[in-house]
Amino acid sequence: MSEPNPAREPERLPLHQENAALRRRRLVSGLIGAVLFAAAFGGIAGLIGGRIAGLVVAAVVALPLFYVVLYNVRRRLWLEGDKVLVRTWRTRPVSITGADRIDLLVTDLRGMRTVSLLLGTGQHRRRRVKIDLAVYAGTGGRELGVLALRRLANALMNNIEANGMVFSELLVAQLKSEARGDGAPDRPLYRLASAAPSGKLAQRFTMDAVSRFVAHLD
Repeated sequence: MSEPNPAREPERLPLHQENAALRRRRLVSGLIGAVLFAAAFGGIAGLIGGRIAGLVVAAVVALPLFYVVLYNVRRRLWLEGDKVLVRTWRTRPVSITGADRIDLLVTDLRGMRTVSLLLGTGQHRRRRVKIDLAVYAGTGGRELGVLALRRLANALMNNIEANGMVFSELLVAQLKSEARGDGAPDRPLYRLASAAPSGKLAQRFTMDAVSRFVAHLD
């Protein structure tokens, strides 16, 4: 009699761009920017209070900037079953099905609009995560892969607390649009990004707003 097969572990699917060269460029440019910014403040302080004061101010300004740069470069996201794994200095899970709040965030920075999914459980910041679904510039851009969108939509469908069905329907509409071969301007995520008011760095879309948007999709 054959033994039953052991339960398979959920596959871990990356939700970020695996590009070592790009990460290195981001790291180098971020560190250079932090050094220049700290040197400027240190120079001003040095003119006023002398060399020691300038060095102290430069160090005080540089250290938190270095931390932010390293934090962002190290940050990785994976989808594993119904959880998002977030790695910075360590790895922590955030449940998709257990999230009690889901929003969509559209940010506009230097002509690039990013559509992100925000998941949160409780009031603790470490139980929140932002997943970038698409980044658009002009009439093109890059989007999360088909497999990742499909698995994310499946997990959202099982979320009852925050009515994840609405956000699942948005991702399914995006997948259908891509399957039809629609160009970027005709895809739901692009249309949602375009609907965000200009001149605002970040625009949050609640479940009700996304529900109305999905209801009017073709």
